[in-house]
Amino acid sequence: MVAPTNEAELADVIAASKQAFSIKGGGTRTLGTTMGIPMETQALTGVELYDPGALTVVAKAGTSLDDLHSILAADHQRLAFEPPDLRALLGRDGLSTIGGVVAANASGPRRIQGGACRDYLLGVRFVDGTGRIVKNGGRVMKNVTGYDLVKLMAGSHGTLGVLSEVSLKVLPIPEQVGVLLIEGLRPDQAVSAMSMALGSPFDVTGAAHTTKGLDGDPVTMIRLEGFENSVRYRAEALRDKLIEFGDIHIETDAVKTAAGWAWVRDAAMHVGLPGDVWRISVAPKDGPVVAALLPDTEIQFDWGGGLLWARVPDGFDVRAALTGLKGHATRIKGAGTPQDPSVFAPESAPVAALTAGIRKQFDPKGLLNPGLMGAAPSRKEQ
Repeated sequence: MVAPTNEAELADVIAASKQAFSIKGGGTRTLGTTMGIPMETQALTGVELYDPGALTVVAKAGTSLDDLHSILAADHQRLAFEPPDLRALLGRDGLSTIGGVVAANASGPRRIQGGACRDYLLGVRFVDGTGRIVKNGGRVMKNVTGYDLVKLMAGSHGTLGVLSEVSLKVLPIPEQVGVLLIEGLRPDQAVSAMSMALGSPFDVTGAAHTTKGLDGDPVTMIRLEGFENSVRYRAEALRDKLIEFGDIHIETDAVKTAAGWAWVRDAAMHVGLPGDVWRISVAPKDGPVVAALLPDTEIQFDWGGGLLWARVPDGFDVRAALTGLKGHATRIKGAGTPQDPSVFAPESAPVAALTAGIRKQFDPKGLLNPGLMGAAPSRKEQ
């Protein structure tokens, strides 16, 4: 295993290597199986700059998410995109790192309103597969390069470069959170209610539904955030708008609302239970359709019905259920089958060609997480 302690050392290690690397930050959200020498980036840690007035933070990639949350919270600020914590779901310990969050473009329930991790990423520093140190972006949202590398690196899962530093826009923590709770809805009814809420002028920041809540019954959750008086007014107005869906309870207790959305964010309904867990992204109107095509199981709908966390029997390939529908599925937990152990959905021929071309430019020797996301194993690993 290699564990570089600074960016220069990271660059030297990659430049001198003829063998591939299996790259991870804290290893808390790594998907699939990668080949090569294990490389950990947790030693690249520390907040380089934090300017609360400019809503900007610059941190080394190995900085733990817990530490970053604490630093921001001290100034009543937070990461805007609500990154999930999958440690309980995947049965892993350790510390999630901000580099791992960016590499996975990990984004939680607030994405439906505010955008994904990549939308708050201002700049990156990384080392590509040749050992070259690359910087793109900065503390302002503009790019003048041929590639928007800031966006490209978010979600690349370490196949284009090893992140060493990230710059992010942050946001204030709201004064009040209010959640509308509707019990007993079918998935199609829940999607209708969430779509109506998201289409309203009341600035909904979360819309989720689970077929089995903590009390065993289906529950739909719609979140509002902001100043206390504003949240109260909007919650009551939205309740009146959704009255056709039955009795609606408004919850404003800070502890309960935080715990409820953490439960949604982390797909906690599937923790400790047998079966494979898939993350499925489709148009919200197709969420109930996909759910009906899956084996009988509990499903969580997020993003207004466009994101499904589904637990299915071991080896069941959810991607077959998406035939004829626009969307994709990623196996988050489970080994798949010997015939198809892949985690990510296969790429179409044009997309695969584009991906291969980009990867060849940034990792011509195939050293970075070969075998992941369609990356071909390097000759040393075949």
